[in-house]
Amino acid sequence: MDKSDMRSQGPLYPRDKTLHPKALTPDYKSSLFRSPKMALVPVNTTMSEISGPVFGPNILGEFDSDLTKNYCSAEQMAIGEQIIVHGKVFDENSKTIPNVLIEVWQANAGGRYRHFSDSYKAPLDPYFGGCGRCVTDQNGYYSFKTIRPGAYPWPNGGNNWRPSHIHFSIFGTSFAQRLITQMYFEGDPLIKLCPIANTIEDPASLNTLVAQLDMKRTIHMDARAYQFNIILRGRFSTIFENKMDGN
Repeated sequence: MDKSDMRSQGPLYPRDKTLHPKALTPDYKSSLFRSPKMALVPVNTTMSEISGPVFGPNILGEFDSDLTKNYCSAEQMAIGEQIIVHGKVFDENSKTIPNVLIEVWQANAGGRYRHFSDSYKAPLDPYFGGCGRCVTDQNGYYSFKTIRPGAYPWPNGGNNWRPSHIHFSIFGTSFAQRLITQMYFEGDPLIKLCPIANTIEDPASLNTLVAQLDMKRTIHMDARAYQFNIILRGRFSTIFENKMDGN
């Protein structure tokens, strides 16, 4: 059963700050420097923040949603296990949302980002840029093809490895409506060992970030598929990195 089918309806969706990560989590070392030292101050939004672009499929290039091909020529292809990531974007009442711009970025199959500050010794893939985008259709559905990213070590003061993950940025109908999170993969043993993932103390909330293997959408002799539904608000909302105070 689709996770969204089990959601109960209700007129009020209060914020539950206990489900979201605390800003200060000492096991995640950089939070010692990045977490606020004083109470947050609400800022009134201006017209430029509450209005913004309207997205549609016409903004996409031919290979924007295919990360295996969008950084190389037609006869080349990124190296690694090819996968399809797909799902729907829902609001708090289980209604799908069309024309949502989804941007993704990730490490390559060896666990290295195409970024000048990434010092991991895994090789760069000359045919993989590591970023792409897609737009939900009229039924709120999205899909993109990519390479399953590799795990990688990170300097957190111990033998810490990030699980395989893909970063998501979800845009609404204005510049202020941008939510950022990351997606993990079902069965990855590193999830329960990761200090970043474990800033989410509630197991059910953490599970909203885990994509499920979907053999029905697998492309035979080509790519496995993973389903990752995104729920923007409500009791079963997906956890977002930039919305630590609830949603």
